[in-house]
Amino acid sequence: MTRRCGRVAVTVAALALMLGGMPAMAQTPRAVDDQQVYEVASQLRCVVCQNLSVADSPSEMAGQMRAIVRERLAAGQTPAEVRQYFVARYGDWILLAPPRRGFTLLVWVAPLVAVLVGLVVVTLLVRRWAGHRRRGSTTIDAAMSERIRRELEREP
Repeated sequence: MTRRCGRVAVTVAALALMLGGMPAMAQTPRAVDDQQVYEVASQLRCVVCQNLSVADSPSEMAGQMRAIVRERLAAGQTPAEVRQYFVARYGDWILLAPPRRGFTLLVWVAPLVAVLVGLVVVTLLVRRWAGHRRRGSTTIDAAMSERIRRELEREP
């Protein structure tokens, strides 16, 4: 009976190993083309250069990050999941286009507000300038008008 239990235990263990290994075998690496890697990497900030995307940076760190992007895409993750992987490690800072929520909403709204305020200021200044000019041209008194007329008649 002990031998039989031992065999069953070994069989169950072997079956468990096979079934445990099945998902890993089912996820065979799929082919990932350079365009897919570039699209994801171009949305991530290089941690060394900081003003370049991972796709465009020549740094060694960016090369390692591109390799991680390729591996994760080959493992079947979506581009959103790959981006989320980097956000989990570096925070929202790693994204070249910050998400439109919370404090980073200011990054999206502030330029629009600045442009609108600038347009209002320019409009007010132009109206004010045009108003002064109109009022200035209608306030010539009779003596000044006569003097201008005489000066124009003297010209040959």
